[in-house]
This record gives sequence, structure tokens and C-alpha cells, in this order.
Amino acid sequence: MTVKNLFKKIYAVSKKMKVDVYVVGGFVRDELLGVKDKTDIDFVVLGSGLEFAKLFDKEMSRGTTRDPDFTSGKGSLVEFPDFDTARYVLPDFEVEFAGARSEKYEEKSRKPKVTAATLDTDLSRRDFTVNAMARKVQSAGLGKTVDPYDGQKDLKNKILRTPLDPDVTFFDDPLRMIRAARFAAQLDFSIEPKVLVAMEAVAKRLKIVSAERITEEFFKLLKTKKPSVGLNILYGTKLLDEFLPEVSELSGVEEVNGYSHKDNLSHTFAVVDNIAELSDKTLLRYAGLMHDIAKTRTKKFIRGRGWTFDMHEHLGRKMTRQIGARLRMSKNDMEYVANLVRWHLQPIALMDEGITDSPVRRLIVDLKDDLTDLLILCRSDITTGNQNKKKRRLENYNRLEKLIADVIDRDKLRAFQSPLRGDEIMELCNLKPGPTVGKIKSEIERAILDGEIPNEY
Repeated sequence: MTVKNLFKKIYAVSKKMKVDVYVVGGFVRDELLGVKDKTDIDFVVLGSGLEFAKLFDKEMSRGTTRDPDFTSGKGSLVEFPDFDTARYVLPDFEVEFAGARSEKYEEKSRKPKVTAATLDTDLSRRDFTVNAMARKVQSAGLGKTVDPYDGQKDLKNKILRTPLDPDVTFFDDPLRMIRAARFAAQLDFSIEPKVLVAMEAVAKRLKIVSAERITEEFFKLLKTKKPSVGLNILYGTKLLDEFLPEVSELSGVEEVNGYSHKDNLSHTFAVVDNIAELSDKTLLRYAGLMHDIAKTRTKKFIRGRGWTFDMHEHLGRKMTRQIGARLRMSKNDMEYVANLVRWHLQPIALMDEGITDSPVRRLIVDLKDDLTDLLILCRSDITTGNQNKKKRRLENYNRLEKLIADVIDRDKLRAFQSPLRGDEIMELCNLKPGPTVGKIKSEIERAILDGEIPNEY
């Protein structure tokens, strides 16, 4: 189904119910910016959004031979009766219908009390003026832009403002503050100064938002072309302190006897940007944010060595798991990130010209399918402004990647395991099931990885 056909269906239902329907929010904003192919579209109904959605579902499910777009099974309806809202999921679109409403929030909750309202009142409760515009769905398409809060002017000036006082907007829904940072990065917009002031003033209210919602919105920020734009806003407004204080702790430079270390926060943000240029994998960008997370807690000044961060990759793995649990990340995602953090220094140790195959084999086996991502992280970890130094380090990674490819090709290590299974070991050694069998199997694998015996049956 095309957008044009979708609007056609919605108009047909609006005519049947004798209510006006407006497309609102991101669709209108992106259309004005010349961005096409938006698949999640919000509609405001000047009536009951839930009843409209039910009739739309009925019309879509009915189907007619004259109109193939009405074939049955085209979508599924999810109802939210407390908010007079419903979501309709189609193969090509996900649309939401909501009755025009005002909302009143309690101090300790994000769940509002909803009452019917006018279109202008409904638009006033939107997060930013650039998202507070609407266009009526009509027989010939969409009507003129309804813009009571000067969203078009703000689009032209590339600035994020709130329709109401920002203290009110952010009190009602604190998640909008993270969204402000995300939109600034996504749209390359600045944020109105008084909005930034309100973000810092209301930052602690973020505590009423669930970890799942915060993580979802934060990962949308990491998906942007240059995540550091949003990350710096979160740090500057102290919002980052509320859900990722360990990242904020990376900020600052200490000096002893004329020796100082780099600012680990700005370095980390630069690494995330570097990854964003090489990969669209959001979780890998998050791994970049975590890779030096333990440096503050392992930092020491040692005479003759200077500033050290010994074993920060090991403590970082532990901290990454703790942070992931707090953010309600899945176990698989946590382990993926923790694994990259644990091994992110290892490739550097393999840069020597005379390196043997043995440690390369171990890296291949330990990282398995995550090896490519690890090397992207390692390349992105080069943030030096010295171009000659940067060039040398990148050439080292080129040599390492060639060596890895050669070892994989020779030893067929991608699916590495002991050539002997546990039951064969028991038969050959006359053993019963137990820990000794596992120890023998592990020793065979160790000997293969160290090059003492060939990887064959």
C-alpha cells in the first residue's frame, strides 16, 4: 500500500464517521524537510481515536474485489482504551490514531489523565514546535499545514523549541529531554537556550521514566549520523548523570608533575562518531561508548610510567554487564558488548612484526562472529590528531586483518572445536562422564591453538 492509498482509506472512514482526521508530528515535519518514505505515521481524530481505528480495521479487513488494497489480513489492531488511542500495523506502515486530547500528569507518573480537546490544544502538548503541525486528510490528499506554534519558522531556523513553557513540557513527559538531544543530532538543529536550561533544571524527573523507555530513546540517539552532538547535550544538561553516570565520570583531565592524560569523555564520544561512519550497527556504537568505561576507576599515576589504566578492559567488562542490567538490556546484547570491551586492547598486542599465529588463533576463537565488529571498534579507537601516527596505526590494522584472514583460511578456525568429541575421549581413555573428560578436551583445544598439534582428527 502506498501513502496515497493509505490517506485515501483514512478519508473514506472519516467521511463515513463524519469526523475530521489530521496527520500530525514527524510525517508533516519530514515532508516539509523533503524527507520521504516515513513508515510510522500519527493521526489525530476530532472525535474518538479508538472508535475510528476500529472502523478502519473493519473496513481494511472487509476487502472487495474492486479494491485490492482492502484485502483481508492487511493489518492488526492494538488498542489503548485508557488513552483513546489505537495502533494499526500494516506490512508497509505502522499508524496510530488518537482522539484530540489534553493531558494532566501527576507528579510521580508519566501516565496522564486524558480529556477530549481541540486540535490546537492537542498540538500544544507535543514535544517540539517542529512536531506540532498538522494537515487535514481530504479527498484530494492533504490540506494546508496547521501551524499554531510557528513550527515552519523553527524548521527554517533549524531550532528546537517547545510549544508550551519547556518546564511544563518536560515535567509532563521527561523522556522528551532525551528526545531533544536525539533530534538535535538527527536533524542537525540547535536547541533554544531556555529549553536547555529547563532540561538541566528538570533532569532529575527522568527517574520516573522506565529504564526500557530510556534505553529505547537513547539507542535512537546512537543511530544518528553524528551521535556526539546528542551525547554532548545530555552531558552538558546533566541528563546523562541520571542514567549513565559512569560515562559522565570519564570527563576531566588530571596533571601530576607536568604529566596529564587525555580527556576520556571527549575521546569516547569521538570513538562513537568514528564507529557511526563505519557501521550502522547501534549496539556496536554503544560498545564504543562503553569501551573505556572503567578508566576512571583504574586510573593511577606511576613514576616512570605516567598515567596508567591497567586492567581497565577486565573491570570494563564487569561494569558493562552491570550497566546493561540496569538499562534492562537483553542478556545477548549485554554479553556482546561486554565481550568487545574485554578484548578491545588485544589487537594492539598483535601488531608486532614477529607475532606468531598462536595469539591470532586465540583471538579468532574467543571473538568468533564478533571479530569483525571488534576490529571496527579498534580502528575507531584511533582519535589522534597526528595524521602520520594515525596512518601508521591504520596500516598496522590492515596487516593484522590480512594475518587473521590467512590464519582462518589455513586453520579453518571459524567453526573451531576439538576434533575429538567427549564420547570418543571416554572410549579411548576408558573414562566415565566427569570433569576429566572436559579437561582433556580443553587441553586438546589449547594445544591446537598454541600450534603444538595440528587441527585435524
